Amino acid sequence: MTQLRTGGRILIDNLLAQGCDRIFCVPGESYLAALDALHDTPAIDLVVCRQEGGVAYMAEADGKMTGRPGVAFVTRGPGATNASVGVHVARQDSTPMVLLIGDVARGDRDREGFQEVDFLTMFAPLAKWVARIEDARRIPEYVARAWRTATAGRPGPVVLVLPEDMLRDEVEAVDRPANPCIAQAADPLAVGSLMTLLQDACAPLAIVGGGGWCSGAGHYFRDFAERIGLPVATAFRRQDAIGADSPVYAGNLGYGPNPKLVERVKNADLLLVVGARLGEATTDGYTLIAPDHPGQTLVHVHPDPNELGSVYRTDLPICADMREFAELVADWEEQEVISFDAGAEAHREWLEWSMPRATGGPLDLGLVVEAMRDALPADTIICNGAGNFSGWWHRFWPYAALPSQLAPTNGSMGYGPPAAVAAALRFPDRTVVAVAGDGDFLMNGQELATAMRHDTDMLVLVIDNASYGTIRMHQEREYPERVVGTGLVNPDFAQFAKAFGAWSESVERTEDFRPALDRAMATRGVRFLHLKTDVEQITNGTTIAKIRARQR
Repeated sequence: MTQLRTGGRILIDNLLAQGCDRIFCVPGESYLAALDALHDTPAIDLVVCRQEGGVAYMAEADGKMTGRPGVAFVTRGPGATNASVGVHVARQDSTPMVLLIGDVARGDRDREGFQEVDFLTMFAPLAKWVARIEDARRIPEYVARAWRTATAGRPGPVVLVLPEDMLRDEVEAVDRPANPCIAQAADPLAVGSLMTLLQDACAPLAIVGGGGWCSGAGHYFRDFAERIGLPVATAFRRQDAIGADSPVYAGNLGYGPNPKLVERVKNADLLLVVGARLGEATTDGYTLIAPDHPGQTLVHVHPDPNELGSVYRTDLPICADMREFAELVADWEEQEVISFDAGAEAHREWLEWSMPRATGGPLDLGLVVEAMRDALPADTIICNGAGNFSGWWHRFWPYAALPSQLAPTNGSMGYGPPAAVAAALRFPDRTVVAVAGDGDFLMNGQELATAMRHDTDMLVLVIDNASYGTIRMHQEREYPERVVGTGLVNPDFAQFAKAFGAWSESVERTEDFRPALDRAMATRGVRFLHLKTDVEQITNGTTIAKIRARQR
């Protein structure tokens, strides 16, 4: 005889059946029945956060690292609206994620009850699928579908809305087992056409990385690219798609790329794009590679057929799982592809571009990154949100293979510290660093409490130039010397961190950074370095004075 269970119990049992081992949450009365079920489920680690934005960022980062849906659980109304920022990241970053929302009781709907929101309408443009579960008997069906939808094709977020009375219902239900993700193999005929195009190409270039990329894809594609000398660039904030130590790694596209790489993309006669969507940041506003790309042949490999040809005219579309495609081309023996010198040349150009050089000023962030390169392991996981500060790490840090970069491609602020918490929990034996600007950090700085509560081992760097630096840069370009709204008055961040129980120091000079870093790495737990910099050095490549001079 089937046992009666509450909807909350059925939900947790089926999350467990699908492979969920961690849930990030802020508790709410709307899903107490599910919380009660977690009391008796030690196989699922419950990470209690301090704001729902942090919950969603942590779940999104977890999904990026594992390739499985990161799970966030929040309450209705304010909880769900706070969490929507992480759903937006998951959508634009193509990250598998499931957001669970405790909702008003079924009988109270459509009365604008306490914290009531029409979530199906609210999340429709942000999520791959939004559904409300009305019958607790169908929870296994919905959870299994959510898992499959979040990971199939182009990965993304799914939202399940859970009425609180439905979670309390006691019913009989049949659990659903986990089903392996369907990975579409590459068509050998299409790959044969690609090899013919490569035979005829003079200046080919690959651009790789994207949602669904995995370490296997990186391994096999690296083997293929190195065998033929194919230059490999990574899409915006996908720098860990292949290791920077690859002799054909050409650097990253996005904001502030190597000018020599930009010219190489412009001069390429064949572009092999694997996994990347060729979004606005990667293509510099769809100008570096135009949607019609005259004079260039575009081969686009992507797991979602809806992505192929949606924006870019595609000469050879290949709908395939990236790992399946990469393994096929790595083992391809039917025809030998000519070897190119361009891969080694592009890598030398990246090595020169990525070498920090002193720029002056009391605290030089380029030399800070250089000190970190010398002191920290190669597989360190760097986590950052949005802001010009991140450009120093994007340019100078040599990212290792996946996962070693957690950064939102949608440019969302406040992402770094929550992502670092998720990384430190997922990889407790690896070095994890959160890099945040001063404006960026205070959007989720309260998650230091989460980091301390869960005994994480992580380093936090706050780059403090008393400004919303990226906006200040654009302001100076558009309205020189008319500064308004971008200046910040900050707390003593080192004291702020100490209030949470973290080890902390402040650094104001370049020569003081390495000793402070050594002291930080000699201890365990949450370490915090407050780096005070001058807003004049607004990016790793220019100053405010130079921007103003160009406008005169």
